[in-house]
Amino acid sequence: MADSKTILIAEDSSVILNLTKKILELQKYQIVSAKNGGEVIKQVEAQPIDCVLMDINIPVKDGMECTREIRRNADPRIAQIPIIAITGNANNYSMEQFREAGVTDYLPKPLDFDALVRVVKQYVG
Repeated sequence: MADSKTILIAEDSSVILNLTKKILELQKYQIVSAKNGGEVIKQVEAQPIDCVLMDINIPVKDGMECTREIRRNADPRIAQIPIIAITGNANNYSMEQFREAGVTDYLPKPLDFDALVRVVKQYVG
């Protein structure tokens, strides 16, 4: 499985995290997870990540701040990771704000798992 892609799921709800993880593992993705914004940055710097599923409302640093920090990273491999925002209150943000932060795409909660798989495949293959 050398060509397996690694997805980082940044999500503080263990229920959503576990469901999302199972769905993506069925698609043969490797999954790493982060429960807060501090862990997100550590994970992307520690290993090659092919895509980040970023819950906007995670503790320590919210998803928007994490996204901005990833985009500012000196390593282009890290700075260009596709970031898919996941949020239950997308109405709090405009697509303009997502774009400004560097979000690649976004999915509303509750997650539609077919849409999740489709969007991840769109950016990761």
